[in-house]
Amino acid sequence: MKKLINDIPSLVRQSLEGLAMLHPGLALLGDENILVRSDLEAFRKSGKVAIVTGGGAGHEPAHAGYVGEGMLTAAVSGDVFASPSTDAVYAALRAVGTPSGVLVIVKNYTGDRLNFGLAAQMARADGIPVELVIVDDDAALGKAERTAGRRGIAGTVLVHKVAGAAAQAGLPLSEVKARALAAIGAVASMGVALSPCTVPAAGKPNFALGDDEMELGLGIHGEAGVQRVVMQPARQVVETLIGTILADRGLQRGDHVALLINNLGGTAQMEMSIVARDALAVLEAQGIVVDRGYCGTFLTAIEMTGISLSLLRTDAALLAALDAPTAAPAWPGTHGQLPQAGKTTLPAPAIDNDTTAGTGPATPAELVAVLTSACRAIIAAEAELTEMDRIVGDGDIGHSLANGANALLARAPGWTGRPLDAVLREIGLALRKSIGGTSGPLYAAFAIAAAQSTADRATLAATFAAGADAIRRLGGADAGDRTMLDALLPAAAAMTGGSIAGQLRSAAAAARAGAAATAAMQPRRGRSSYIGERAIGHPDPGAVAVALWLEAAASAMG
Repeated sequence: MKKLINDIPSLVRQSLEGLAMLHPGLALLGDENILVRSDLEAFRKSGKVAIVTGGGAGHEPAHAGYVGEGMLTAAVSGDVFASPSTDAVYAALRAVGTPSGVLVIVKNYTGDRLNFGLAAQMARADGIPVELVIVDDDAALGKAERTAGRRGIAGTVLVHKVAGAAAQAGLPLSEVKARALAAIGAVASMGVALSPCTVPAAGKPNFALGDDEMELGLGIHGEAGVQRVVMQPARQVVETLIGTILADRGLQRGDHVALLINNLGGTAQMEMSIVARDALAVLEAQGIVVDRGYCGTFLTAIEMTGISLSLLRTDAALLAALDAPTAAPAWPGTHGQLPQAGKTTLPAPAIDNDTTAGTGPATPAELVAVLTSACRAIIAAEAELTEMDRIVGDGDIGHSLANGANALLARAPGWTGRPLDAVLREIGLALRKSIGGTSGPLYAAFAIAAAQSTADRATLAATFAAGADAIRRLGGADAGDRTMLDALLPAAAAMTGGSIAGQLRSAAAAARAGAAATAAMQPRRGRSSYIGERAIGHPDPGAVAVALWLEAAASAMG
């Protein structure tokens, strides 16, 4: 792996700092990886709706590059290809939220839906009007009945522009949302990759392509496409992509569109121009009128070589929104003025999370030792879990879970003797803040549900079952879907009677068997669902992680 970075833990922050240092209209929000408009105080007094989006890093210039007057108010970044935490999103909503409200734009990925959705609920509880829309423009997946759903890809940028223009015009939240939904319903996209990409924490590409191969219908997280084919000339590729998009949105001769030709990260400008030429020619031959055409780097998959095409059916209102001025640096235009020194960071809002109160039994030192053993097992297995996830997912689970385990180890010395329900709530908060992607809110839900059961003086088996059920309800998965639940649910069922040590041993054995069984399961949830049968033969990394920490806990009990 060759990357122009300094170190993996700080690469997202340093990238955002560089962007803010170049553009006077942008600022970082405290220590959070959140980029906001630098005139945030004035914006809050304007009475206009705020637009918030985000997701994992690695898609630059999205999402931070679209922050600015006329587009986004704030963009929240997670680690590379990992959703930002619920708390980070909540911080952004608190920072920009006013009585005029906030529209949250989310690409259709499980982690983003969970973290942005939960943060929106938290902000609404604070009295901030929040509406949320989900972009699922990936035409390659059709109706996507057998996967986690159609993905949000480069067409999302056009939705940002339409929503941003509506907000800048002073329209109310309901109308801004309606215009965003209209754009979502009018846009479709499809991509092709000539090479994979490498997540820095994984150090290796997510898949391999032969010299004469390419992937049609890939996602934007390095996951493989829906079909691998022999290399074809640009014109033939463009015909395939446009044919799929036209059918997906029912576009016909005489319809008007905006065309977005997007560089996935490593495609030469010469090739981009050839694709643009062919796309315009193919659309003209189909009788489609191209009202606007954009060609450039809008939403990437790190250094992946390839392109995506997006078509947005246009009318007068959508064209006006696309043409409306914006200060966002990544939307076509030039921005050369540097900001004044010290104007690249704004204070983040203080968020009160009191985890000191509790009514449950005191936390024994033996339990703290068990929990720390489980954390150390996850940290030791980071490389193993990363490699497993590189094969069937996006390669981030090892790094993400190790972050969470390190966060818990830093807090563990203060747990002994405190009410156990308070400790479990603290664990949930720490995991929510430190683990990006889907795992963070799921493990947090487990801990919070366990805290409630502990306060009610429930047994270990009942407490564990409550946590597993909370994950099932929040994530929407169940046994057989090839997720962490395929280890958690058998473990919960195995905790029947006997000593606590015996229950943990039974649970660990059941979790290991459940994790092993996932290798034969067809994935129906998460990133693995997009590669289908290619995941067969490889166990689910999330389920394996459950088995690892349960085995460590059982071993610590003796």
